[in-house]
Amino acid sequence: MNHIWFFMIMVAMGVAIFTGRGEIISEVILSDSQEAVMFAISLTGIMVVWLGLMNIAKESGLINGFARLMTPITRILFPDIPPNHPAISAMMMNFVANLFGAGNSATALGLKAMEELQTLNKKKKVASNAMCLFLVINMSSIQLIPLTVLKIRADAGSAMPTEIIGPGMIATAISTVVGIVTCKLLERGEG
Repeated sequence: MNHIWFFMIMVAMGVAIFTGRGEIISEVILSDSQEAVMFAISLTGIMVVWLGLMNIAKESGLINGFARLMTPITRILFPDIPPNHPAISAMMMNFVANLFGAGNSATALGLKAMEELQTLNKKKKVASNAMCLFLVINMSSIQLIPLTVLKIRADAGSAMPTEIIGPGMIATAISTVVGIVTCKLLERGEG
């Protein structure tokens, strides 16, 4: 990934210099880096709220209850994971955070789930089928309320920041189903 970013930056700088607009490089570096920091700080509040809520839900047993409720589905999707393994709870926390569009907050929970899945992985240097499927579901996850997107739209001055909810639910539901089916087909191809 670093190579791709380096290539893109060098091409952009080369184009700017070649077209005689070299001064734009320093302008972009100064203005966009400041915007990036402000954007990151503005998202901190949402992340803190979500991580706090997830910790409360975990400590209160809500996540474990949700995990038990989802057991029939997780047994079908992740047959290699033992029923009461901590990976199930970690994945459920990630799924719930993604359902509510917690964005970056879900990433921290996803990393914890991957750590737990790695304990079950027999080939430590190769991702297991469960890890691949979890990553696909995580990346394509159904979002009921995309809080991060709503905040970005509201900050950008959108008159109706919530109008993205319906199309977002449909698009993420389709992407999740396609991702799961693709993973299961690839798993069968291995055998």
